[in-house]
Amino acid sequence: MKLSDVTLTHQYADLGGAFGSRTTPTPFAHPALIHVNPAVLQLLGIDASEAHNPDWAQLGCGKKLFKGSKPFAMKYTGHQFGVYNPDLGDGRALLLGGIEARGRLWELHLKGAGKTPYSRFGDGRAVLRSTIREYLAGEALTALGIRSTRALCIVGSDEPVVREEIETGAMLIRVAETHVRFGHFEYLFYTKQLEALQRLIDFVCQRFIPDTGDMGTSEQAEALLRFATRRSAELVAGWQSVGFAHGVLNTDNMSIIGDTFDYGPYGFLDDYEPAFICNHSDHTGRYAFEQQPGVVLWNLNALAHALSAFVGAETLRECLEEFQPHLINTYAALMRRKLGLTTEEENDQKLCADLLQLLADNRVDYTNFFRALAHYRGERPPSALLALLPPAGHSALRHWLEGYDRRLAHENSDFCRRNRAMRAVNPKFILRNYLAQKVIEAAETGDYRPLQTMVTLLQNPFDEHPQHEFWAAAPPESGKHMPISCSS
Repeated sequence: MKLSDVTLTHQYADLGGAFGSRTTPTPFAHPALIHVNPAVLQLLGIDASEAHNPDWAQLGCGKKLFKGSKPFAMKYTGHQFGVYNPDLGDGRALLLGGIEARGRLWELHLKGAGKTPYSRFGDGRAVLRSTIREYLAGEALTALGIRSTRALCIVGSDEPVVREEIETGAMLIRVAETHVRFGHFEYLFYTKQLEALQRLIDFVCQRFIPDTGDMGTSEQAEALLRFATRRSAELVAGWQSVGFAHGVLNTDNMSIIGDTFDYGPYGFLDDYEPAFICNHSDHTGRYAFEQQPGVVLWNLNALAHALSAFVGAETLRECLEEFQPHLINTYAALMRRKLGLTTEEENDQKLCADLLQLLADNRVDYTNFFRALAHYRGERPPSALLALLPPAGHSALRHWLEGYDRRLAHENSDFCRRNRAMRAVNPKFILRNYLAQKVIEAAETGDYRPLQTMVTLLQNPFDEHPQHEFWAAAPPESGKHMPISCSS
């Protein structure tokens, strides 16, 4: 499909005025195309050759609209750091519409598009820094097998935007199957728009839980909560397995279908640090890495409360009780794969927990350790692994490896098969914050080559890429714990 043939539909906007406001984007005066994502072009059924179409600069900043587009600012509310905020909504983004490709509907969302009725005191803009971070993060998690929104393109400008300092404005077109958040349901519940809430429940169920089509609202709402609970458990299990911290798990940042949503001050673990806080505004550690499972369950409770107009308290509790066992089972399966185990044994949880404690005690790089473990074949001394720990941790590592060796022997593990399997789930390349900052700093000077390199590596994180060893290295101390703000 050619870019000129793209025609958008607008099912969500057609739900009515209770759901948001028609809003015209505020384009940049001098837009400049920075990057088009070829993988997302393919996802949307757009010809690869269209990546070079000059119309992207206009489409990516709202100066020109796709055929059929009716830009729409979505209204929602949510709990931010545990406190309900009624004054939320798309304050700098517009839902452009949806595009059907290969039997699926994908929504396009223009971020940084200017003021909307929900901007409050904001300027409605995004900056190049935050736009690049979101662009990269969607590709990183998608390639790691974790559901995520993605981005189609980035458009920059010379427009000054004030954050902690003066930066330049940028926009991206975000792509997701839906942009409905937990906060959409909260908004309609707390404002007592129950007929609209019924419509929203039916809308989401019709799209994502097709066997609920003939159900009444109560049954649909129950099915929706069970669906969201399982999807959210799978999502956070994936985050914990790869060492990803979201940073701002407010209910307005939670996708109803369990996508990673609204990237801000996120961070991948460098050293394995359970209490890692990536958001410099999170003074209490509410959204620390190890707190994410509990926070996601807290958010599901908030969603359940928003559905309580149609579902009884006991049923809501039963739905939410599915979260913990599904989380534990999903996480355990993911960690067995990371360890190269193909069967399940009673002591696997302890084997994994002991390793994580070892990594935490010795401040070991999480990603690089598991990648190195993929190449371990029982050698003594285990030089490659020992090199990742300080000498004080060597004895503990040897002791853990003895138990690991016994566990591998129980299932007659073959090194070559295990090595291939572990390299396919333990990435060599992750999106480290200090590397993202190098990409951003280069882009701010007009050099987009590091951005292209990073996109390539993140889309293929399990490959060796021997010419790019620098991008796989653990950061220097100065590259750890970089202060990342919500304006990211």
